[in-house]
Amino acid sequence: MTAYERLQIARSQDRPTSRAYIERLFTDVLELHGDRKYADDPAVIGGIGCLGNIPVTFIGIERGRDLQERIRCNFGCPMPEGYRKALRLMKQAEKFSRPVICFVDTSGAFCGEEAEERGQGQAIADNLIQMMGLQTPIITIVIGEGGSGGALGLAVANRVYMLENAVFSVISPEGCASILWEDAKKANEAAECLKITAEDMKRFGVAEDVISEEFVDFDSMCKGIKEKLLKDLDELCALSGRELSEKRYERFRKLGVYRENIE
Repeated sequence: MTAYERLQIARSQDRPTSRAYIERLFTDVLELHGDRKYADDPAVIGGIGCLGNIPVTFIGIERGRDLQERIRCNFGCPMPEGYRKALRLMKQAEKFSRPVICFVDTSGAFCGEEAEERGQGQAIADNLIQMMGLQTPIITIVIGEGGSGGALGLAVANRVYMLENAVFSVISPEGCASILWEDAKKANEAAECLKITAEDMKRFGVAEDVISEEFVDFDSMCKGIKEKLLKDLDELCALSGRELSEKRYERFRKLGVYRENIE
């Protein structure tokens, strides 16, 4: 299967959204709203719940499950207030020593005029900075499309997992093809060059592991994800806050390392 074919699967409207995972993984869920500065962004859902017996904070980018929801959620393209809400919940989690579980599924942050007016770039940058130093465990799962800084704003984590047909990229293949070749129809070729697949991300060290997709038995699939998360939290919660932030920093410092053969 080509990278672009996997991208089309990741974009499928039939894929479970963040809310579907949240409903199956967590109990005693309480959704929280608002960034305390401007508004509540439906494209970013978050709150507190229990993963087994562990209280956690969950945050997910929500595309919407039908047309009406998708319009309300801006098709999973968060506004600045969405990222500020996410950061508010993460800082709250740190205060009360709750791990943070993030679900990423977005083509990218909303790039309209109103988003720029309200500080889209600054909001994402604040998340990157604050998440790097957050002294509580962070685990991110890319469940669909992980596009650009909009995805990275929830992916500065101790561990990152990707579903087998999920993708993670600095730019969409269509956008890349338009810039490099002035032809969006070359998106298939651009997808191969960008190395966006889950296996690519695992090979580069961007993701720790690839999770098999078994949507025909979604409950069983979520049970497996839950077991993986509980095992991770058992290890991560044993570390001090300072160790967690240092290991997260070291993890990202290793990305992009390469070696040239010089004769």
